[in-house]
Amino acid sequence: MTVALDDPGLAARIRAREPSALEAVVHEYLPQIVRAARGAGLRREEAEDIAHATFVTFLEKADTFEGRSHVRTWLFGILFHKIMEVRRMIEREQRTDEIDELMESRFDANGSWSRPPSAEAKVFGREIRERTAECLEAAPPKQRLAFVFREVEGLETDEICKILDVTITNLGVMLYRIRNRLRECLESKGMTP
Repeated sequence: MTVALDDPGLAARIRAREPSALEAVVHEYLPQIVRAARGAGLRREEAEDIAHATFVTFLEKADTFEGRSHVRTWLFGILFHKIMEVRRMIEREQRTDEIDELMESRFDANGSWSRPPSAEAKVFGREIRERTAECLEAAPPKQRLAFVFREVEGLETDEICKILDVTITNLGVMLYRIRNRLRECLESKGMTP
């Protein structure tokens, strides 16, 4: 029996764990979920593992799907949470963050420079700020604001979501896109790490 993914009764069929409905969802959206995971920067094997975990959660929680959103939206929400879980796990495994090491190497306990930057470093820093500003100007306004609120102002996710009137998932996508856009733009301007 063929299942139409735009069928108004799809949510009920998913909740009832009807095999043909579940199979249709997996068949239709598995390639998109893998592509999205790859787009989030995961290697092929990692993307496939995350996609697998996404569909395991989908199958485990199928009876709770109310159909208030499209099933694809629900799947991408699960994917986003799985990716965030992996990233949190990786962060936990790292004993110290690179930025912490950098800060400790450049500043003393009072927050003063251990070794003040040279004039050359100041010029280079100004050049980086100017190139970054140029790249930010070319970005879509909401992405630019999301980046500034998060990276410059240090606002919390919930606060940024309220300000920009976006969901947490949407904010994550915007930040991912702006960071990639900035990296590509800076690399095109010869600013490579």
